[in-house]
Amino acid sequence: MSKPAEPSQPSGAPVPPALPVTFRPGRTRAVLLTAAVAIFAVLVVIAMILPSLNPGERVSFVFTGALLAGVLVLLARPKVVAEESGVTVVNIATRRRLAWAEILRVNLRPGDPWVFLDLSDGTSLPALGIQPGIAKQQAIGDARALRALAEARSAREGG
Repeated sequence: MSKPAEPSQPSGAPVPPALPVTFRPGRTRAVLLTAAVAIFAVLVVIAMILPSLNPGERVSFVFTGALLAGVLVLLARPKVVAEESGVTVVNIATRRRLAWAEILRVNLRPGDPWVFLDLSDGTSLPALGIQPGIAKQQAIGDARALRALAEARSAREGG
């Protein structure tokens, strides 16, 4: 059974998705958030059931669980939000707002851990919100969609 063809514009380029659209690694995020909850719960339960722990040690178990869960939540934070006015790239500890004209190219080469955006200032910005780790086909589709949006918006703003 053949896969239906992607809709395309007269030029042969894929039709960009409707805005606003958010790209994020859904499966990776689900795994990280589930692990965060599980680790926190296990350490809290251990702190409560071990009879030999004093209150300070119990608090340190809970604090360690919260710290580990917090790190996993930060790792689950990345996303790329495309809107009419531009793109917001949210990585682990940073957030950057870009106008469409600033994005020259959207790259996801074989072996790349995530998408890279080539910018008009000559730099490249990693966009961790699109990463092929667990869901490679989804990441490829998301990268193509973001590329189509960037090309369509650049053409509109440029002419």
